[in-house]
Amino acid sequence: MGKTEKIAKLKKKLAKVTAELEAARSHTHKVAPLAPPGGFPALPRIDGVRFAAVSAGVRYPGRTDVMLALLDPGTSVAGVFTRSATRSAPVLDCQEKIGGDASGGAAIIVNSGNSNAFTGASGQKAVAAITAEVARVTGVPQARVFSSSTGVIGEPLPFERITAKLDELNAALSPDGIAGAARAIMTTDTFPKGAGAEVMIDGAPVRIAGIAKGSGMIAPDMATMLVYIFTDAKIAKAELQAMLGDLTDRTFNNITVDSDTSTSDTLLLAATGASGVSVDGNAAFRDALHGVMLDLAHQVVRDGEGATKFVEVRVSGAASDADARTHAMAIANSPLVKTAIAGEDPNWGRIVMAIGKSGAAADRDRLTIRFGDILVAENGWVSPDYREELGAGYMKNAELVIAVDLGLGDGTATVWTCDLTHGYIQINADYRS
Repeated sequence: MGKTEKIAKLKKKLAKVTAELEAARSHTHKVAPLAPPGGFPALPRIDGVRFAAVSAGVRYPGRTDVMLALLDPGTSVAGVFTRSATRSAPVLDCQEKIGGDASGGAAIIVNSGNSNAFTGASGQKAVAAITAEVARVTGVPQARVFSSSTGVIGEPLPFERITAKLDELNAALSPDGIAGAARAIMTTDTFPKGAGAEVMIDGAPVRIAGIAKGSGMIAPDMATMLVYIFTDAKIAKAELQAMLGDLTDRTFNNITVDSDTSTSDTLLLAATGASGVSVDGNAAFRDALHGVMLDLAHQVVRDGEGATKFVEVRVSGAASDADARTHAMAIANSPLVKTAIAGEDPNWGRIVMAIGKSGAAADRDRLTIRFGDILVAENGWVSPDYREELGAGYMKNAELVIAVDLGLGDGTATVWTCDLTHGYIQINADYRS
């Protein structure tokens, strides 16, 4: 290769790197192919909460990376958090504050770009400084200021960049600012995530709106990534917490992108009570909240780093529900299963492998496996009616269902995942650059 050709090649490589860096700074990543059509949805306005977002340059100049939500006095806040042994300073602080006195209102402050995790005493100092300044600016007691951080692990959080923007954030608060808040909490996400619902209870409307971030390091354990849900319902604090915990186990705790549980997983649910409608024990409200949480959980999977396939794994006939979930997660987390799906290869043998390694009860000769409506295997062997071309054709779909029946009992579970592509490697190999 001549000198001119080498220079041209280097210029081309430099242009590509420059474009990728600019995309990272401005958050103009190509939107994931599984993203819901239509962009960020129109969410119902939640009385009793206002939002603002700003660019603080936490990691990248010019990126919207801090959001503030201010909640009226009387707001109840429930939360679930990662059970990671290396959870971040903001998570530990939030855990201490959940369940406190609601009379003074509440605030939620979130930054992206830096997770403030594995940062020791400096992490605690950052949380204290941020929450104290939010309290000063908003008038909310510091014990009711909940903070979250997401991004790179192990680097001190430049909290002064955040506190310097708090007066600006406070002045910009608006009941219609939730879309900006959703964008501010993104890291490797390719689109902001939102979901909402309105349900009539005793002749009056009750509204729910939620936002989430998550794309990689997704294998929740009590919560997932960062999720913030708001409702104008009136509900007892203890019931709100119990409902959130139960619905989390049915939604966010049943998704996985890469089997890695984040150090920063936080899910906060705030009920302002502004509608005046009590929803204690109300099934319609519970169903609506479940729908919002499931929608957000699915969006996280659809934005899985490098994902091209949305996969539902259904397990039935297990000895117990717990066993069913163990089998489902073994399938959903298997790199061999996920790469076969990425390559549109109907390699059902890898599903058999995942079941066998899960540790839950299984009997080879009772297994039934289906791809969608296609019977692939039964009684411990391939179905006599199965044809490879049927499986291969099905695997070309963007949305897939893998169903397994163990033939051992009544246990069931459903989890959601995505495929594993070279795009995942590219994103995570360059994550800190």
